[in-house]
Amino acid sequence: MWIRVSRFILRNKILLLAVLASITAFMGYQASKIEMSYEYASLLPQKDPAYKDYQHFVKMFGEEGNLIIIGMQDTAFFRLDHFNRWRTLCQELDQVSGVENLLSVTNTYDLVRNSEEKKFEVRPVFPDHISSQQELDSLAGRFRQLPFYRNTVYNDSSDVYLLAITVNKDKMHSRDREAMVKSIQRICTQFEKENKVQLHYSGLPYIRVVNSIKIKQELYLFSFLALGICVVILYLFFRSFKAVIFPVIVVLTGVIWAMGMLGLFGFKITILTGMIPPLLIVIGMPNSIYMLNKFHYEFVSHGNKVKALQRVIIRIGTATFMTNLTTAAGFATFVITKSSILKEFGIVASLNIMGLFLLTLILIPIIFSFTKPPSEKNVRHLENRIITRIIDRLILISKNHRKAVYICTICIVGLGFYGITLMKSSGYMVDDIPEHDPIYKDLKFFEQHFDGLMPLEIMVDTKKPNGVMQLSTFTKMDELEKKLADYPELSPPLSLLNLLKFAKQGFYNGNEKYYSLPNNYEKNFILAYATKGEENANMLHSFLDSAKQVTRISIRTKDVGTKRMAELYNAFRSDVDSIFPNDQYQVTVTGSSITSFKGTEYLLNNLFSSLALAIFLISLFMAILFSTWRMVIMSLTPNVIPLILTAAIMGFTGIPIKASTILIFSVAFGISVDSTIHFLTKYRLELKATGWDIRRSVVHALRETGVSMIYTITVLFFGFGIFSLSSFGGTVAMGVLVSLTLLVAVTSNLILLPSLLTGLEKLTTTKAFEEPLLNIYDEDTELEKAGLEEETEETKP
Repeated sequence: MWIRVSRFILRNKILLLAVLASITAFMGYQASKIEMSYEYASLLPQKDPAYKDYQHFVKMFGEEGNLIIIGMQDTAFFRLDHFNRWRTLCQELDQVSGVENLLSVTNTYDLVRNSEEKKFEVRPVFPDHISSQQELDSLAGRFRQLPFYRNTVYNDSSDVYLLAITVNKDKMHSRDREAMVKSIQRICTQFEKENKVQLHYSGLPYIRVVNSIKIKQELYLFSFLALGICVVILYLFFRSFKAVIFPVIVVLTGVIWAMGMLGLFGFKITILTGMIPPLLIVIGMPNSIYMLNKFHYEFVSHGNKVKALQRVIIRIGTATFMTNLTTAAGFATFVITKSSILKEFGIVASLNIMGLFLLTLILIPIIFSFTKPPSEKNVRHLENRIITRIIDRLILISKNHRKAVYICTICIVGLGFYGITLMKSSGYMVDDIPEHDPIYKDLKFFEQHFDGLMPLEIMVDTKKPNGVMQLSTFTKMDELEKKLADYPELSPPLSLLNLLKFAKQGFYNGNEKYYSLPNNYEKNFILAYATKGEENANMLHSFLDSAKQVTRISIRTKDVGTKRMAELYNAFRSDVDSIFPNDQYQVTVTGSSITSFKGTEYLLNNLFSSLALAIFLISLFMAILFSTWRMVIMSLTPNVIPLILTAAIMGFTGIPIKASTILIFSVAFGISVDSTIHFLTKYRLELKATGWDIRRSVVHALRETGVSMIYTITVLFFGFGIFSLSSFGGTVAMGVLVSLTLLVAVTSNLILLPSLLTGLEKLTTTKAFEEPLLNIYDEDTELEKAGLEEETEETKP
């Protein structure tokens, strides 16, 4: 097959270049249409009960995660100049496009009983104009007598004051949200400079927007860094601008195809799809390295450029195809997770890895067929003294120190399994944000002073109209809220009961001691007051559906991680079941905090399945390539050990198993087996050439493929290493751990695999290995039989 492929490529160069140029132009046009993702990507499938519960809540009451929170600690907040400056800040923020409402101390309201009209009048606690400090002190005293606002917009014990900004839902799902958040930041930054104070920012909309901006910045940063690293390393190895420029053109074309595919499929740029361009640059470069090394090696042996290019395609076509197939399989397994963000990442990454293989297979031979033959300087890297010494030392180890290699391997595996027992599973809503990041620090600030910001909602369905307004329902809700108050991770609940208590206080002329739940006698006439007037009705509708059958209890929780959140969820359910009879009430515990932890659990389970599928698929590909189960085990061994060691390092260093770290194993495993495939493919060719002399074959295979393996691991190690510069913890973990895993894998393939082949030669290298399902051509006669034309004018320089 590869003979026909090489003939087609080298005889239709102009046609193929025109086709690839047309495809690239089309993909470039599609790439111009892609957008950043401005929506929260749920990790749960749409059929999951938790997802359905949340969507039912959103349909009933709207999204709960649409608040941007700004906080400030000021012991002199109620000094007239400080108070007025804060009020001015609120007024300026209210003018920002996309801001729908604000709640702060300066615009709080009091309920004043109007006995004549039998309704509550909603009056500002602080009028628009306050003339003196004495007047403000009096108003502040009244404000502190309103428990409704206590620990909601201020914390009196720590002098922390909060500003809650309700943002437009449609604006948050469009590109305009970045401009809105930047406007808020600009106004607040000016306030900080003028008043020499520090403001703290949080809330899910704010966190998501700031993260999306960082993703966009890192997309460009990592793409340029990856490209720069590859350029430097290629030039250091090959000492040729041709060997640098043309592989760069290939991978950049692959990046254009990938971005075009995102636009073509209607996918948006997320934290994962934003990593695809630098990933393709790093992963795609080894294809060019192997082909260039083989090209130079063949050219040195006979001096014919076209013949060398033909043999590049024929001799390593199968190996290169399989290495890209296994790498693509590592990414493709994410499709089974049913998570849209991972599915899109897996689809685009896997397809474009195979696309890069196709581009490299076509473009490298075509481009170099137009260039001058390699000079002596261009092929000098094949005799690099440093690389040669390394290869000689590796050969010495595989010949004379196999027992030491086996003992070290056993010790590493034993240590690895012990480290695995120390691994822990965890996940947080701000999992990928490092502790030194202002977002993380500000979140902890709000957790300290307001017991968290992550939304948790309890929806109570009484199963009958007006069922919420029954005293029995109020009593049960109050009992539940008292139980919830025992959890230190939760904020004080906000519900219809708070409004009723506030209304009762207002009914009794604002006396603080009457801030309590109305009894059966008080309930009717207090509700009669509370339901009159548009403003009163609007406040009630925030916690009631139109039939007064369903109500909500809104809570904010700390970001305690998936493990603790699961414990809390089970405790909530137990409390709910003990208070609300199932035949009379349907109570749902939902909110972003619930869907987040359940989504993380779901994703974690699916990623373990995807890892198992990746190992199975790659094993299957190995079986097709090598036709013997013994060689499949042999080929997998040096690549599974690095995964065990990486898992152990995670256990020893306390890096938890979470969504952003478990995907490392599928990706790294798919890439690491590439070295094994290239080595064993060359080893099999050498067996034929040496008359089945296993030890000589290992040496020859190590001398040729070892150079490419060292080159590629250098590119991969530093290429993935750039992700350690990310602002996101998951990306950092992926960069560090994948780099480490691949380094150990290549070391294992250079030391352990040759040692196993020579030490267990009779057990592993069987007749089935010699006659694979996918044949690899070797003899010159095969080229002649195919009728390939060699340009006789291409002679040795």
